[in-house]
Amino acid sequence: MNVVIDNLPSYLEGFGQTLSLLVIAGLAALVVGTVVAVMRISPVPSLSGFAAVYTELLRNTPLTLVLFFCAIILPYLGSELPYFWCAVIGLTAYTSPFVAEALRSGVNGVPVGQAEAARSLGLGFGQTVGVVILPQAFRMVIPPLINVMIALTKNTSVAGAFFVAELFGVGRTLANANGNAVVAVLLAVATFYLLITIPLGILAGRLEKRFAVQR
Repeated sequence: MNVVIDNLPSYLEGFGQTLSLLVIAGLAALVVGTVVAVMRISPVPSLSGFAAVYTELLRNTPLTLVLFFCAIILPYLGSELPYFWCAVIGLTAYTSPFVAEALRSGVNGVPVGQAEAARSLGLGFGQTVGVVILPQAFRMVIPPLINVMIALTKNTSVAGAFFVAELFGVGRTLANANGNAVVAVLLAVATFYLLITIPLGILAGRLEKRFAVQR
């Protein structure tokens, strides 16, 4: 435990990087995923087709390969973005299809009569989706979306392999430097991850019960 205590500032710095990746990539994935979900249900074939290809391509591509492209190929092509922002782009691109599919399942759960009523009032597709469909869909899929964020929290560990000093990367460095304390080092890393994922899991359960009662 002395190794953990002595290197607590390094752990906290890595924990901060992990939180930053989670918050920035999570919010960006919500925005991109919402746009993709709307495109997926769009009556315009080119938009729905693009959204379907985007979703299937990125959802079935390993995260390591996505981050490799962002951290290695983009700089080779001339990008000067810091590795942190390359990781944000990769995590956003990888997570947004899961957000889009969760939202699409929520949209499918909204009664068809809601959209028909909106059209009968003269609302267009954009107004119907933005005012009537999406608010109800978001309420239905809050727990799945939080589960996507929990998965994103764990996926941030892959960024440690691409020059980002997040929590797992710090733990790996400390484990390599302190071979006699590997177990303690990795247990400390796991504890910091649990500080994020357990509250998110509790929040998901409470929101699910709350909205289930309201429905």
